[in-house]
Amino acid sequence: MTDIQKKLFSLQDISYKEFTCKLIPNIEPNTVIGVRMPELRKLSKQIKEYNFNLSDLPHKYYEENNLHGLIICNIKDYDKLIAELSQFLDYVDNWATCDLLNPKLFKKHPENLINQVKIWLNSGKTYHIRFAIGVLLRYYLDDMFKTEYLDLVCNIKNEEYYVKMMVAWYFAEALTKQYDFAIKYITEQKLDKFIHQKAIQKAIDSHRISNEQKIFLKTLRIKKLQG
Repeated sequence: MTDIQKKLFSLQDISYKEFTCKLIPNIEPNTVIGVRMPELRKLSKQIKEYNFNLSDLPHKYYEENNLHGLIICNIKDYDKLIAELSQFLDYVDNWATCDLLNPKLFKKHPENLINQVKIWLNSGKTYHIRFAIGVLLRYYLDDMFKTEYLDLVCNIKNEEYYVKMMVAWYFAEALTKQYDFAIKYITEQKLDKFIHQKAIQKAIDSHRISNEQKIFLKTLRIKKLQG
């Protein structure tokens, strides 16, 4: 067992392990240690003590992957950040690890980042795509919004459940921030039927959607899914 694995097991919480396994059913329970995120974040800032190597992939444990992701998010050089992220995403195997990746440095490089987002979207790889959609959701629905970004997400052709759920989440968020543009994708049924339904439900559940908008969105549900 490596030093970092020993440290992670010293932080183990069995009840949290059980919770995590239920939350992420597609990962093997024996690869989950059970370390809470605040402990992982704290550890990511002390990592030099444990000789953690970013090139040492794949990892054995879920928490090692999460720790790896948190360390990447602290990288201060943009080019190195993108290189490490792209390599790491090849080994991401669940939505939780994917979604914790949120480097602060992204805010300073919006023009370069959008080009990289397009590369990830076209990769054909589940968690590259999910991550790219998440970047569009976090950074490009406010001041940097362009209608073409809605098309980028709408045109994703991928049957993976965790990609489709992220597309739905993106459009639900777009309805809260760019309603006049996003609603057209719902009224014109441009989305996959599963995504269409999920996006409406997520938007209706949001407190940032007005009651009038919720009433209208309910009328846009597809009554019966086919296939």
